[in-house]
Amino acid sequence: MFCLNDTMRYHLCPGYTDMRKGINSLVGVVKEKMCANILNGDVFIFISHSRKLMKLLHAEDGGMVMYVKRLEAGRFKLPQYDPQSRSYPMEWRDLVVMVEGIREDPSARLRRLRAERTEYHV
Repeated sequence: MFCLNDTMRYHLCPGYTDMRKGINSLVGVVKEKMCANILNGDVFIFISHSRKLMKLLHAEDGGMVMYVKRLEAGRFKLPQYDPQSRSYPMEWRDLVVMVEGIREDPSARLRRLRAERTEYHV
């Protein structure tokens, strides 16, 4: 569980996805729209039309796992579309950059809400 890493392959679903879809419906999107097999261990990424919500889906030993990230501030910046492969080439670092809002120029980082952390004392 929680084993996303840089050895996996990442595939961004082209277009926008209805975020009301759950695991079973997203498996259908992977098969029908992306012509891929969800059981191969790859990670499939889905973005909402507003680009404020992202879902990641992949198969692990024991079952399917879905991660959800909702931005309270800012929007996900999508990678460049590659017309030759008709996809968005993605790697682990591309996913991290997209989720964190990182840009090449550190002063131009995309807006993200900072979580309020509570310190726990034992």
